[in-house]
Amino acid sequence: MKFLVDESSGKKLCNNLIAKGYDAVYVSDVIPGSPDEGVLKFAEREGRILITNDKDFAELVFRLRKPSSGAILLRLKRDVPKTRTDYLLSLIQGQENKLPGRFTVLTEMGNRVRRIE
Repeated sequence: MKFLVDESSGKKLCNNLIAKGYDAVYVSDVIPGSPDEGVLKFAEREGRILITNDKDFAELVFRLRKPSSGAILLRLKRDVPKTRTDYLLSLIQGQENKLPGRFTVLTEMGNRVRRIE
């Protein structure tokens, strides 16, 4: 599984994923200043699951029906790099086969997964 970490989720999260052995790249390192639609296109082209804190991606995927390899929207109340990393790793390790092609909203209370059509 490959990931693209949006600027809204932070470089530290990307570095933490890499340190755990995941294939992750940070948006600013590969397509700096790109608008949301460009970020989504890059993730789709590269077969990467987008990790973001930006709710606008849900609109692009569901309302505007833009193609996506998958996305994880972080909606954490205690939104600091360590918390992001801990919850995300817990999700990834328990749901690896269920993340591609789906839009996942991750909260402290659990996660909601919806297939991208």
